[in-house]
Amino acid sequence: MVPILFLLGLTFVAAVPNGIFIPRGTGPRYQHVQDGLGRLHLVDLWQPATDFSARYNPDRDNVYHLFTRKNPSVSQPILPGNEPLLKASNFNPAYRTAVLLHGWFDNATGNFNAVLLAAFLAAEDMNVIVVDWSAGGSNPNYGIAIENTVLSGAAVARFISWVNNVTGADVAKYHIAGFSLGGQQAGIVGRNLGGKAGYVTGLDPAGPGWDGYEHTFKPSDGIYTEVIHTNVGFSGYLEPLAQVDFYPNGGDKMPGCWFIPCNHDRCFYYFAESIRSGGFTGVKCESYEHALVGECHLEETLQMGGIEPKTGLV
Repeated sequence: MVPILFLLGLTFVAAVPNGIFIPRGTGPRYQHVQDGLGRLHLVDLWQPATDFSARYNPDRDNVYHLFTRKNPSVSQPILPGNEPLLKASNFNPAYRTAVLLHGWFDNATGNFNAVLLAAFLAAEDMNVIVVDWSAGGSNPNYGIAIENTVLSGAAVARFISWVNNVTGADVAKYHIAGFSLGGQQAGIVGRNLGGKAGYVTGLDPAGPGWDGYEHTFKPSDGIYTEVIHTNVGFSGYLEPLAQVDFYPNGGDKMPGCWFIPCNHDRCFYYFAESIRSGGFTGVKCESYEHALVGECHLEETLQMGGIEPKTGLV
C-alpha cells in the first residue's frame, strides 16, 4: 500500500501544557535519543547487547492499568490470566478500547499517558488501557531497549487477545497508540494481532536504530494506520511509515519549541487536541520531501488524528 502524506501547517496550537548487537540501518553509529523525561542520551547503536540484570519477561513484567469514566483517576490493574479480576473490572467489551504505549525511560505516570488518558475519556465513554512496560523500556542499553520493544509488542498483543477471548470484545474496536519507542511498538502490537486492530497510531516513532529494521512500523499493521512526525531525523523517524503520515510544520521545529525534546513531545499534545476537537487539516503531498519543505499543493485534505479511524477515506 502506497503511503499518503500530508503536510500540516501550524502557526498556533491550542491547549499545549507547560550477545552482539548488530548495527541497524544506514544512519550514524552514535546518535542522540530522547527518553520519557525529555533528556537526551548519546547512544552507541553498535553497543554489545549484553545485560547482566534479570532478563525482561513482558508476560510477567508488563503491568496493565484500566481506566474508564467510572474510574478516571485510579486505575484497575488487569492481570493476564486472571479472569475473575477482569470480569469484576469496569472493562466494557461494547466500548472502544485505547491501548497506550510509552517510550524509553518512561512509565505509566508520565506526561504521554496523562495527556492522552484525559483526552480519550473526555471525548468518549471508553476503555483506556495504559501499558507500563518500563521493566523493559528503561534499560540504559538502548539496543536492549529496542529488543524489549519488540518483545513487549508481542506480549501486549497476547494480552489483548486474552482480554477479547474472555470478554468477547472485538479487536476492530481497538486503538493502539504509542510514542517514540512506544510508537514503533504500536505497529508491532498491531502486526501480532494480524493487522486487525481498527486504528494504530505512531506518535513520532523512534528513529535511531529503526531504519531498515525488520520490526519497524508498517502500513499493514492495522485496518487504519497513521503516524504523526514532529522531530524527523533526530529522535523521530524521517520517512513515511503508515497508510497516512502527517508532517506538522514540515515534521520539525514545532511552533513554540526551542529545544529538540519539545519537538518530539509535541506530537502527543497535537494528537490529544485532535481527539478533543476533531484535529487539524493536512494537505496532501506528492512525496515526503515535499512535506519536509512545506511544498504541498495537491487538492486533497485530511484531518490529522481524531478518535475515529479514517477507514475508507485512504
